[in-house]
Amino acid sequence: MILRYATRLLLVEDEPNDIELIQLALENYHFVNQIDIAEDGEQALQYLFGTDEYPGIPELFRLILLDLQLPKINGIKVLEAIRSDPRTKNLVVVVMTSSGEDKDLETCYNLGVNSYIIKPFDFKQFMEIAQQVGFYWMMLNEPPY
Repeated sequence: MILRYATRLLLVEDEPNDIELIQLALENYHFVNQIDIAEDGEQALQYLFGTDEYPGIPELFRLILLDLQLPKINGIKVLEAIRSDPRTKNLVVVVMTSSGEDKDLETCYNLGVNSYIIKPFDFKQFMEIAQQVGFYWMMLNEPPY
């Protein structure tokens, strides 16, 4: 069962600067208790579905911020896995990516992504968007679980 008031966020991102910016954007707010970081798609799937030694913890995440360009397993494959498993199909997944490709956008929405955001190149805009995304999906949105 998914915890109704989970305040953990799973950040799936391989770019160290983007990880740091998102952490900085959210650190002064009290709507995220913990940010778990997966630096590639394989690690993200291990967090969610587990391994032989580790059971996985999908119920702890209120929000998954997912980049598309990831090592090992790309973000679209991660999204496919999330949406195809009954334990994770209703998790909130927001894609934050530098890809403005129509094909990526369409594919993600066809797979059931909750939101698709193109990362701005401007530092201040990036920080503002990360804060707005975090606040909306962690505090205002009512998930279906």
